[in-house]
Amino acid sequence: MNKLTLLNEILDHNKKFVEAHEYEKYETTKFPNKRMVILTCMDTRLLELLPKALNLGNGDAKLIKNAGALVSHPFGSIMRSILIAIYQLKAEEVLVIAHYDCGMSGLKAEPVIESMKARGISEETIDTLDYSGIDIKQWLHGFDNVTESVEHSVSIIKHHPLMPNGVPVHGLVIDPKTGKLDLIVDGYQA
Repeated sequence: MNKLTLLNEILDHNKKFVEAHEYEKYETTKFPNKRMVILTCMDTRLLELLPKALNLGNGDAKLIKNAGALVSHPFGSIMRSILIAIYQLKAEEVLVIAHYDCGMSGLKAEPVIESMKARGISEETIDTLDYSGIDIKQWLHGFDNVTESVEHSVSIIKHHPLMPNGVPVHGLVIDPKTGKLDLIVDGYQA
């Protein structure tokens, strides 16, 4: 008997999913029904909890995920995705939703770098990045306070030179156990 790999399991399920036309119940358009784009964390606990806690169904929102729900660079892929959602995909509001007990909270770069080295990344590679002007320790650093992190990401989005006036940018923190939302920044008041 052959050992199934994760990829084989996924492909086998996908074939059955398509053959049974299970996709039909998820059909929608590329435009978000609720006209919003959400930046949230990639945490596994939020995969189903976040949409349920916000009363979102398939097609209701554009969903962007990364480690910590962070906008770490004003001209990186996260900000680009938010701007595309607003300018091309009919999103009218932005929600930044981080969560308590996040893996990025208190994350220091040094243990991550040590893990990289243990898995074969050489000291020379780390040094080359450093000498090339990439502050890898800053790049890998998490945040110390989730509320301040949300406020910071909201501020970057709200004050981005390409963000149109009048787009509400909200900041929230969700409890990954209960789904309770705490409002940090009310984009209607900002």
